[in-house]
Amino acid sequence: MKVALLGGGTVGSQVARLLDVSRDDLTQRVGQPLELVGVAVRDLKKDRPGIDPSLLTDDPVELVKRDDVDVVIEVMGGIEPARTLMLEAFAHGASVVSANKALLASHGAELAAAADAAGVDLLYEASVAGAIPLLRPLRDSLSGDNVKRVLGIVNGTTNYILTKMDEEGAAYQDALDEAQRLGYAEADPSADVEGYDAAAKAAIIATLAFHTRVTLADVHCEGITSVTAQQVAAAKRTGFVVKLLAVAELLPDRAGVVVRVHPAMVPRTHPLASVRDAFNAVFVEAESAGDVMFYGRGAGGQPTASAVLGDVVAAARNKVTGGRATSQPTYAALPIRPVAEARTRYTVLINVADKPGVLAAIAAAFAENEVSIQTVRQDTQPEGGAALLVRTHLAVERDLSVTVETLRALDVVDEVVGVMRVEGEEGA
Repeated sequence: MKVALLGGGTVGSQVARLLDVSRDDLTQRVGQPLELVGVAVRDLKKDRPGIDPSLLTDDPVELVKRDDVDVVIEVMGGIEPARTLMLEAFAHGASVVSANKALLASHGAELAAAADAAGVDLLYEASVAGAIPLLRPLRDSLSGDNVKRVLGIVNGTTNYILTKMDEEGAAYQDALDEAQRLGYAEADPSADVEGYDAAAKAAIIATLAFHTRVTLADVHCEGITSVTAQQVAAAKRTGFVVKLLAVAELLPDRAGVVVRVHPAMVPRTHPLASVRDAFNAVFVEAESAGDVMFYGRGAGGQPTASAVLGDVVAAARNKVTGGRATSQPTYAALPIRPVAEARTRYTVLINVADKPGVLAAIAAAFAENEVSIQTVRQDTQPEGGAALLVRTHLAVERDLSVTVETLRALDVVDEVVGVMRVEGEEGA
């Protein structure tokens, strides 16, 4: 079975290495030997340890057009030329294994249709949560069940930053600087800290979980840049930890699907609360199976390469046996609903004047917008005034947003410091 590799970077070099060192085992698993016949790269002069220089080419189009190539591995990233190359590979009868979350979140429907039309596989386990086996269980193992909700920590950089803010009291910028020094964050960290990386993964997860086409444009996205040390400390005092979560949920009566990425307070008793540093975890709530969590390293050359090789084995085995992998199931075609229709609990951190009547005015603002208060915690501020941490019962996002605007207009409110959703509580 002949394999072509698009990309020779961190992940690509590890894929090439594993194809070589695991040659005998892979042959047994596939039923035929796997032979790497070409590696497309941008710079032929760059040293690429672990890759035979004779395999390198700077002409990826010629490589994917080869009629003898059975499986194309795409780990080059980006939208183009990756999309065009994958379509070309399908047209020439090759199955494709990809780790390209951005491409799949934006053009997954087009690529899946092209693979189906060509009678080949499109597999992408490595596109979400690295080595963690998640997408295949969602697509296959839970196909006899009904998934109600998925909560995921799917970006290691932001989880590292928030861990430092929680455990050491670090400010956001200081935690980001340390993440960059350690190589967890890029020089331009915006894809991670603004939530875009997690949003692409959320779209892929939601598509499989709810059998409905979800694209990156359907995902409500908020990053962690506005999370303050005061918010993290307030969460800690009340038994919560702040995480950047990808949330995909089915609305009551199957009225639609809401997919969102944002910081959230998670109870320290919840399994996701213990996911520290750069690790990932995805928590699935299913009707019959109950709660299931997948945990592990979500990024890095070797973990991602492991997931890629798993898909390569599956695609090559299907070529040998004449089988096909399960295609993207989107038969449900549920409507995608805006985040305004999401229902969860919230905390609102408010700096107020410390004088009589303040609590009554605050409570009235919530009541008039049909948001029920669960608890109120008041702490005196060293510089004067007080900080109120208001936690609500289940509420609709639209109503909570109007409540916050009402609060900002009150004379007794100095500042609405922040609003954070609460996820993972029973009934939330």
